[in-house]
Amino acid sequence: MLAHTPPMGWNSWNTFGENISEELIKETADDWIELGLLDAGYQYLVIDDCWAEKTRDKDGLLVPDHSKFPNGMKAVSDYVHSKGLKFGMYSCVGTMTCAGYPGSFEHEFVDAETFASWGVDYLKYDYCYKPHHIPGHILYKRMGMALKNCQKDILFSACNWGADDVYAWIRSTGAHMYRSTGDIEDKWESIRDIALSQMDKDCYNASHCYNDMDMLVVGMYGKGNVGRGGCNDEEYRTHFSLWCMMNSPLMIGCDIRKMGQETLNILTNKELIALNQDPEGRQAYLIDRGNAAYNNVKVLVKPISDGSFGIGFFNMGDTDGRGSLQFWDIGLPSLTGYGFKMRDLWEHENIGVYKENYTCNLKPHHCKVFRAELVKN
Repeated sequence: MLAHTPPMGWNSWNTFGENISEELIKETADDWIELGLLDAGYQYLVIDDCWAEKTRDKDGLLVPDHSKFPNGMKAVSDYVHSKGLKFGMYSCVGTMTCAGYPGSFEHEFVDAETFASWGVDYLKYDYCYKPHHIPGHILYKRMGMALKNCQKDILFSACNWGADDVYAWIRSTGAHMYRSTGDIEDKWESIRDIALSQMDKDCYNASHCYNDMDMLVVGMYGKGNVGRGGCNDEEYRTHFSLWCMMNSPLMIGCDIRKMGQETLNILTNKELIALNQDPEGRQAYLIDRGNAAYNNVKVLVKPISDGSFGIGFFNMGDTDGRGSLQFWDIGLPSLTGYGFKMRDLWEHENIGVYKENYTCNLKPHHCKVFRAELVKN
């Protein structure tokens, strides 16, 4: 069954935009394996917009750009599969894609069959150039039906940017994940605003249909298609931690071929990934402390299937902050005789057993994330 846990992979858009090619995809697949990203859980290599010719062929079929993909998309798919990876592509509900290439409007079934014939395992489905008189949920249901009946398991990644009250209807389309925000940019303000906008949406995120907060910008450092000044490594750690705690799919957006060690360390933190990939698929919920002095530091708590909790403290402000969690706020009064054994998931060390509460100080844009195990005092 597809998407039992949030999908993990890489997408070409954040770094490369329209500058994609067969050579790029093959090089990315090669380095993916060498770096151990598959072992860490990243499976889907996804080509975004700008892969097609500007017009369909005489039979109404999509055609890969002959200069970018001279051997056709099936050859690219076969190469990706030969590395043990899964292959993803892009289309759009409208008459054109966001970059002006042919969309799938009224071609949903033939396009699904085409993708299946190429061995596609994942379809990102965008929302540009949609006819105004047709509700978005109808267009996503069309492609959802087509994908379910194309004789190939294809993960359905809906991308309507949180428009049209998508939370209320997206599960009915058969989508396995859905974009709930506008496009991310490689700068702290974008990461912060996206995360804050979704902290009250934990009830709309569950197994087989995940709230997608957009692709990761970890390791971009201001370079590439959405580079907007970049972030430092601490901000990238906070970014990755938020996406893991909030159960977003983890789609790498940097140039894997140029990935440095610190970026690799962030993206392959197995203890953080374990929170994201927990089989219960619960998004963290926000602790409301009602104290203005603490407002910049957000506290998120993620229930885990083994009875433990992911607990994250995130300083979203531009000054030093203090985070504090009273354990009664997550259901543990002190009279029970229990406390939490806390493990720091970035330092990879146990920090002790805490009763009643935990408090920490944080630099601007920094975070602390723990796995908390219930223990008898």
